[in-house]
Amino acid sequence: MAGVFIGAGTVVNVITVVVGSLIGIALGNRIPETTKSTVTAVLGLVTLVLGGMSVVAMNSEALREAVDGAAMLVVLAALLVGALLGSWLRVEDRLEQGAGWVRARFTASGDAARFVDGMVTATLLFCVGPLAILGSLSDGLGRGADQLLVKSVLDGFAAMAFASTLGWGVLASAGAVALIQGSLTAVGYFAGDVLTTAQVDALTATGGVVLLALGLRLLDLKQIPVGDLLPALLLAPPLVTLAAALI
Repeated sequence: MAGVFIGAGTVVNVITVVVGSLIGIALGNRIPETTKSTVTAVLGLVTLVLGGMSVVAMNSEALREAVDGAAMLVVLAALLVGALLGSWLRVEDRLEQGAGWVRARFTASGDAARFVDGMVTATLLFCVGPLAILGSLSDGLGRGADQLLVKSVLDGFAAMAFASTLGWGVLASAGAVALIQGSLTAVGYFAGDVLTTAQVDALTATGGVVLLALGLRLLDLKQIPVGDLLPALLLAPPLVTLAAALI
């Protein structure tokens, strides 16, 4: 999205979490389940569109020239090796186990327990996921905040649902969103000075395939372990260099 500053996606995301939390606290437990399902399905479709738009970077002139037309092989290799590495490291399982450990670590009693449970649960939901990582990096790289804007809508409705039952702790998670996604955006910003245009395009295209997998999950069509694909994002840039040296 042109005309917005780097970091705008995180700012909007924080605002939607705050607004959604306040609405959820005000509404209580009155949000219909059908509404939540419909919104999730729409966001799944939009995530597929965003993934397709990102995959187009595979055809960029800079990437094609750098790897002599082998851009598809670079992205495929990044995804295959990344999936094998992610499965071996059990990234998806470890993310889920980490979320459970954090919840257990911050248990308390009474109102304090409800507040902390709301804050921790919402923070994990909003910050531990492919869209948070990919969207923040894309924003920092100057590729636009579209992915984070879609995530913001999803988080806004999720904040409403959680705050209606868990209360003010969900609102407190907005600070964690600002810190974590802001940090990832900064990483993307500084990585833009290190990575070549071809490497950024390979990273974008690889991330697009991961977004397609996430869209399928949101639509409940295929429960792909998206977390296990995340190592592919680290592999895509160096594979461009390797391919350029071999070709």
